[in-house]
Amino acid sequence: MNPHSADTAGGAPLLVLASASPRRRELLASVGLHFSVVASDAPEEEIPGETPQEHVVRLSKDKARQVAGRPEVSGRWFIGSDTIVLRDETILGKPKDAEEAAAMLASLSGRSHRVLSGYAVFDRQTGSTVAGAVSTLVRFKELTESEIAGYIATGEPFDKAGSYAIQGIGVFMVLSIKGSYTNVVGLPLCEVIEVLERLGAVRLFA
Repeated sequence: MNPHSADTAGGAPLLVLASASPRRRELLASVGLHFSVVASDAPEEEIPGETPQEHVVRLSKDKARQVAGRPEVSGRWFIGSDTIVLRDETILGKPKDAEEAAAMLASLSGRSHRVLSGYAVFDRQTGSTVAGAVSTLVRFKELTESEIAGYIATGEPFDKAGSYAIQGIGVFMVLSIKGSYTNVVGLPLCEVIEVLERLGAVRLFA
């Protein structure tokens, strides 16, 4: 049997991805699930004293609950996620310009960094939330100035945390990863599907 969502309401899927990220949408669709997409506009500010893991889990919960709180949005299970790149314990967000992108990439050159993604599944019917975080270690090769400049010229770094996309042109920089690949793309798919199956939101194989 093909993978599918557990059920629908009036033809509308009960599973909702609370994200505008095309990468998260593509990952979830890759296993054949039936879901709708509604972008969250929950604020993404950092809270002083918050650990990186607490940060991504909180934002994941906020995104899922914010979309679930809209009465015009149909659905039962809402998936939220947030991804950050960590150089040591410094959070690298999306670069504001080419200069910042170049600085980020130079700081990651020839060394390892962590990609941390939070995920949350909010059940609108019960009001319960299952959430967690996944960490993946990524190692870059030594980058030349021309490689950095050429990559930035593609435009790919500008809407990506850490200024790169492992699923895009940026893969040329990646020597190795230790952990979940989908986590680096933006959604720890194995963990999210496991939660959805446990909650009865999807059945991959029946």
